[in-house]
Amino acid sequence: MNAVVMAGLAFPIAASLDRHVMDPEGSFLGPTWVRLPLLLLMAVAIDLIPRALWYGRAKPAAWGPIIRERLKSHWTKQRVILVFLGIICFYTVYVCYRNLKSFLPYIIETKYDHELHLIDRAIFFGHEPGTVLQQIFGTDIFVWPLSYIYLWFMPLVPIAVAIWLVWSRTLTYGYWFVTSQCIAWTLGTASYYALPTLGPGIAYPYVYSTLAHTPTTDLMNSLVNARHNVIIDGIAGVQSVAGFASLHCGITLLIALMVQYTIRHRVFRILAWVNFGLTVCATLYFGWHYVADDVAGICLALVSFYVGGVVSGHKFGRKGQVKREAALDARATETSA
Repeated sequence: MNAVVMAGLAFPIAASLDRHVMDPEGSFLGPTWVRLPLLLLMAVAIDLIPRALWYGRAKPAAWGPIIRERLKSHWTKQRVILVFLGIICFYTVYVCYRNLKSFLPYIIETKYDHELHLIDRAIFFGHEPGTVLQQIFGTDIFVWPLSYIYLWFMPLVPIAVAIWLVWSRTLTYGYWFVTSQCIAWTLGTASYYALPTLGPGIAYPYVYSTLAHTPTTDLMNSLVNARHNVIIDGIAGVQSVAGFASLHCGITLLIALMVQYTIRHRVFRILAWVNFGLTVCATLYFGWHYVADDVAGICLALVSFYVGGVVSGHKFGRKGQVKREAALDARATETSA
């Protein structure tokens, strides 16, 4: 449903602006009609090949039976449908999200950076959040791990989608994760239009001028240049500057919540929550977002997580337990048997 809604918005808006819906990563990763089948094949290969090598050891003759057994027990019709629909729906929503984000400057010129900046300074008693964090963590050494934490978000999203679609033992967990993801990206798009901003790093660059040059610096510069090329020079492309809400915070929180509720291993839970916490710090430290952006991102993650869970057949108990609907639970058990 989210994919239909996003496509139903992206294409008419593009037509009204005399623009085209573009594949944001098409020039680097290839067109979507090539990338999606490759992602599906890679998901299957990543599941089958390491398993065959591990259990078959150095006996190639054993690889075939191991692969056939895995295909029979895990890659059922229901699993293939989940992976196929999950990848198609997620990337449809994501491509439309990137394009709707790119169309924003042509539709709304007003920016609310000044207002959100004043809120930031009020929360920090007249100080800049970025400056406060820079005084705590410094501007040379800790800047590097925070930079990579922030950039880790880019591969994390497709990796997380693949993990829940391919390896979740309970099929409804895969539907839960993808549904929540699609809802989060859709709500994030709506928030850009509700409160357009550039972000503190672009609106107030002097606050972050003392930071050491890192790959995060290059990323921000590339986004500013792409925005200029698209809006000022009229070069065909996708501009990706919009601050409210922070989907870095929203999506990393959503992943942490999914890990907390669907994965038993404590180490993964700790890593997911640490990643979320450091991501929040990084958004303020580098000037990607205002405090309000992060709060809004957290709120949309909570809404997406809950609604996605309910839609995919889960019930939340008073103490935070998650229970599956009996019918869906039975179907998932039959599928994995």
